[in-house]
Amino acid sequence: MASIEIRGVWLTTTDSKVLRSQERIAEAMDFLAEIGFNVVFPVVWGKGATLYPSQLMQQTFGTEIDSSFLGRDPLAEVVTAAHRVGLKVIPWFEYGFASSYKMNGGSLLAKKPEWAGRDCNGNLLKKNGFEWLNSLNPEVQNFMLNLILEVVRNYEVDGIQGDDRLPALPCEGGYDQFTVKLYNQQFGRNPPQNPQDDQWLKWRADILTEFLARLYQSVKAINPNLIVSMAPNIPGWGFKEYLQDSRTWLERGLVDILHPQIYRRDIFSYRCTLEQLINKQLSRRALARLAPGILMKIGSYQISSKQLLQVIEFNRNCGIAGEVFFFYEGLRADNNALAKVLRKGPYAQLAAFPSVADLNRPSADRIELSSMWQRLLRFFKAIF
Repeated sequence: MASIEIRGVWLTTTDSKVLRSQERIAEAMDFLAEIGFNVVFPVVWGKGATLYPSQLMQQTFGTEIDSSFLGRDPLAEVVTAAHRVGLKVIPWFEYGFASSYKMNGGSLLAKKPEWAGRDCNGNLLKKNGFEWLNSLNPEVQNFMLNLILEVVRNYEVDGIQGDDRLPALPCEGGYDQFTVKLYNQQFGRNPPQNPQDDQWLKWRADILTEFLARLYQSVKAINPNLIVSMAPNIPGWGFKEYLQDSRTWLERGLVDILHPQIYRRDIFSYRCTLEQLINKQLSRRALARLAPGILMKIGSYQISSKQLLQVIEFNRNCGIAGEVFFFYEGLRADNNALAKVLRKGPYAQLAAFPSVADLNRPSADRIELSSMWQRLLRFFKAIF
């Protein structure tokens, strides 16, 4: 009987041509299945456009699909090719509540300026190059919810995924007219000028948590077997910077699998971050729903074979059955070097992707601390 693990990879349009043709997609799915992967997370929402023909986008913004994919349906092609070889497909809404990247709001805010997020000076909300929609606005939330439900209703997907922009809002946001008025109605005063005021942080984060609750319930109402997956920023930092209260998400049962982006470039930083997450930020019960996001490649950086194996071993020693890699092209670099490492090593034996029933099974939550620490001790002895 195959073990149950989450072995996933993100499929991007940035620095990758995998989604550029039906033939490339089919070849990639064959390749991933052969290595031992069992789930793909293809981008379906980015740069103010979808990677599938969207009636909602057509009606709201007059743009049915990203212009690079006119005449095609990359999501449908991924679903067909992936399911043919036994891979699950969980569409990734990459841009979330971001409207554009270094485009002053792009086409979305050109059409809907009233949807813009605002900082305390009334300027368009920007952070790390991204411009943002106001994710606290019910109209914006309804649009995003309906975009996700459009995919759930129209495609044979296995779940949906949000990330560090869904649900999220840079902490500097919330100073638009709608949100200021709402806050004033509740507290009789304007929001604090300090964007990281504790009460102000929590009030806005709670609004996003309620949106996630509505999203989770809406997806499950259509199909209770669909996975609701989130790849947020690291807990703590993600709360203070992007209002992502992922600890509460897990406690309230609003996410089936959490992929915190532990994008560290050495094993010691990765280990320290994961240890803190396990010991201080998440409950032991959350481990069964944890499959960290691992940085495999970005720009000129690529993880070494040694570190790749160390990260996976450390995950398993901590009782974590899975990970998701950013991103697909890291597997293809250097004549598929890292793919070969996985195929010969930790992914040599096939593993089944967990069902919702697997994730909810009480035995999956029981982690024997003594044995976990024994495994950790063996691991530390091995690397020092």
